[in-house]
Amino acid sequence: MCKLIGILVGFLLLFGCQKQDQLGSRGNPIKLYFTPSVDAEIIASNSQEFLKFIEKETGLFFETGIPTNYIAVVEAFGSERADIAVMNSFGYLMANEKYGANAKLTVLRYGENFYRGQIIANTKSNIKDVKDIKGKKFAFTDPSSTSGYMFPLKILKENQIELESTVFAQKHDNVVTMVYQGQVDAGATFYSPPGEDGTIRDARARVKTQFPDVEDKVKIIALTEKIPNDPFVFRKNLPDAIVGKFITALKKFLSTESGQKVFKNIYSVDSIVDSTDADYDGLRAMVKAINLNKEELVK
Repeated sequence: MCKLIGILVGFLLLFGCQKQDQLGSRGNPIKLYFTPSVDAEIIASNSQEFLKFIEKETGLFFETGIPTNYIAVVEAFGSERADIAVMNSFGYLMANEKYGANAKLTVLRYGENFYRGQIIANTKSNIKDVKDIKGKKFAFTDPSSTSGYMFPLKILKENQIELESTVFAQKHDNVVTMVYQGQVDAGATFYSPPGEDGTIRDARARVKTQFPDVEDKVKIIALTEKIPNDPFVFRKNLPDAIVGKFITALKKFLSTESGQKVFKNIYSVDSIVDSTDADYDGLRAMVKAINLNKEELVK
């Protein structure tokens, strides 16, 4: 019996003293999350090329995750299931406030580090301006979306608009589709200005292949204030060496034609610029101004 106990104690000491594999190793890869602002399959298929590139450049192992919503990315930082994430702006504020995550890069779209939200309407709905939305059916994207909920909500509140009903469609292209098909009268999505040739680049462009006449059926009613673009966010206490290697590899990837194509497909991103948490202070002030209940958003 004593011999058996000795063997068991030996096993416990052996396995109890084993350390977790070092972060970035095959057994403990760095966890990179993408927010689901577009179809998950698009993100998954395009991100694989990026994953192979950064693993080769850094000598580290990565794995990607695509949660079902923005809040899941925030909570992934709290449970340390996420080390790095591309997040929407408000999701970042929550991750920073609750878990100390930090923005170190901001994406550029069409050369700008900001974008706007828009309120769109079906052309058959007789909505000509914001005040006409009173008593109508309305679709938002996600409760933590700045362009698809918060900033458009601010416009509705300022105009004292009471809606008949609201729905959260999760993705921007879903909102456009619902407005196009008349399931709702109006909705909120992201806005980017047209190209020099007049080609639309707002959320309607995402369904143009499916609905070629979307520009005729869905019109823009109002634009929001400027919103800071999505940041690359890093977990609190993530080793500086890992942060530095990732940023260097990402910048190198985006300097290549194939890298630019990948991020254009995923998030319509042209490139990135260095940033800090202070770049999002203006957004913090706006969130405070409209008195959003963050705990309700999490629910």
